[in-house]
Amino acid sequence: MPEINTGDTAWVLASAALVMVMTPGLALFYGGLVRGHNVVSTVMHSFFILALVSVQWVVIGYSLAFGPDHFGIIGGLDWVGLHRVGAEPNPDYAPTIPHLAFMAFQMMFAIITPALITGAFAERKRFKAFVLFSILWATLVYDPIAHWVWGVGGWLRTLGALDFAGGTVVHISSGVSGLVAALELGPRLGFGEKPLEGHNLTLTALGAALLWFGWFGFNAGSALGAGPLSASAFVVTNTAAAMAALTWMFIRSR
Repeated sequence: MPEINTGDTAWVLASAALVMVMTPGLALFYGGLVRGHNVVSTVMHSFFILALVSVQWVVIGYSLAFGPDHFGIIGGLDWVGLHRVGAEPNPDYAPTIPHLAFMAFQMMFAIITPALITGAFAERKRFKAFVLFSILWATLVYDPIAHWVWGVGGWLRTLGALDFAGGTVVHISSGVSGLVAALELGPRLGFGEKPLEGHNLTLTALGAALLWFGWFGFNAGSALGAGPLSASAFVVTNTAAAMAALTWMFIRSR
């Protein structure tokens, strides 16, 4: 029987909390970039997703993404409502931490991914349509892709696909979906007629800082343990973010 490592467990739970902070950070980041009369709705997109996907993940999302495989496409319903997901580690995914800890960490990825898309339709979607889109996208897009890449038996995982911290599951899926949404909805009202400046870049900077902070959990936590791999991911994450910030500031100053 796998043994729980308390250090690994503490780090993964702390990382889950760090990744959770990224969603409010994203709310501030997007909120500062839109016009003043759209700030509340833009911020609420991210906060609503935080609540909605948390419930969806516990009820059915985790089972669809990581449950026993069906034809390499989707997980089964064996773990609906977190049935049989408890304190004992799951050796297929994270042998040194409680299964619940792994589930919680993955839940934060499932939350922030649809939240990333909201920037593509800021100021252009009714709230009811947003709610329907979010629950359908999480269930019909994110959960199957997560199973393909990360789930035992998933067809991309079987082919040898590697995704350490969501390059495919999080970023490609949200990026493509955001592009499609932006193309379908068209530009914001007033685009091309006058500059659409963000109303509060201080909010945007604060949101970016929270995203930078949370990314340590996002990447280093994906090692699913406290060790050399997580330390390497931590250093690389900070170095990449710092270099990107310096490059942006250099370009803007010219």
